[in-house]
Amino acid sequence: MKLSQFRFDLPLNLIAQHPAKRREDSRMMVVHKDTGNIENKHFRDVLDYFDDKDVFVVNNTKVFPARMYGRKEKTGAKIEVFLLRELNAQNKLWDVIVDPARKIRVGNKLYFGDAEELVAEVIDNTTSRGRTIRFLFDGTDTEFKHVLNSLGETPLPKYIKRKPDEEDRERYQTVYAKHEGAVAAPTAGLHFSIELIKRLEIKGIRFAEVTLHTGLGTFRPIEVEDLSKHKMDAEYYRIEEKACAIVNKARLENKRICSVGTTTMRALESSFTAEKLLKPSEGWTNIFIHPPYNFSIADSLITNFHLPKTSLLIMTCAFAGYDLAMEAYKKAIKDKYRFFSYGDALLII
Repeated sequence: MKLSQFRFDLPLNLIAQHPAKRREDSRMMVVHKDTGNIENKHFRDVLDYFDDKDVFVVNNTKVFPARMYGRKEKTGAKIEVFLLRELNAQNKLWDVIVDPARKIRVGNKLYFGDAEELVAEVIDNTTSRGRTIRFLFDGTDTEFKHVLNSLGETPLPKYIKRKPDEEDRERYQTVYAKHEGAVAAPTAGLHFSIELIKRLEIKGIRFAEVTLHTGLGTFRPIEVEDLSKHKMDAEYYRIEEKACAIVNKARLENKRICSVGTTTMRALESSFTAEKLLKPSEGWTNIFIHPPYNFSIADSLITNFHLPKTSLLIMTCAFAGYDLAMEAYKKAIKDKYRFFSYGDALLII
């Protein structure tokens, strides 16, 4: 398929700027793959579509406050520094993106905080906007992380046209987030509250946790018309034995397995056996799922409504079928569903 097939006109006012008042109060469109039927519900109604011993697989990655603002030495120019990943904890080396990049060269120093609590030195160029920086900090690792957390802000996507506030520190994070390392939230999971999870568990539904640290590559624009030529950025993932036991038991008993989010799906599709059972593994995945694709583990998917021509939309079309998915998106726009990270949910069963 071609990238241009995933283009549609999205009114900008449908891109959610704030989360729903309560997580489970988001709207939810339900798409039935077997009949083509489409329903309008709320996320709390997800209880009605799953039964005893079904499994939800969730991504327990935790978002860290990755966006920082520093001042360039001598000129004092304001520089946005977006932390991508830690390369070396001992030497405090980080991969970052800087903006405006033209002002930042190897050897430059950047100062963070009103009292210049933190200093970093640029030691390498990685891409046109990418840099490797070394933070110059003499304290313990715990103290260093505390300073990063206090100086950084919640990395809301650029499509959210406002400054992050204190509410975002909680709401741009799933209630089951555990392992810090993501620079973007696994947004399908944002609809789950602790109370809703308890109600699902009381019904007999089990939860299995995997980890995939979402990077900016998930949202990087696809720049090739031929999808087979697109290369995804690699993201770290980990699947433990406990999750495999829960998922494989459900598979062998023909119970429903729901992937909560496209990041979870990418992890699942990166680690399965010839018998289509989930296997423990850890590493980096750059899998790009596009139609046609045969999924191996999950038979249902919860995701948000995504932007045109993104890898997230393309995976959704691979799972639901292109025609049905695009019909659902057309209805979502007509019915004024909210799109993107803080938007509404789509359940495909």
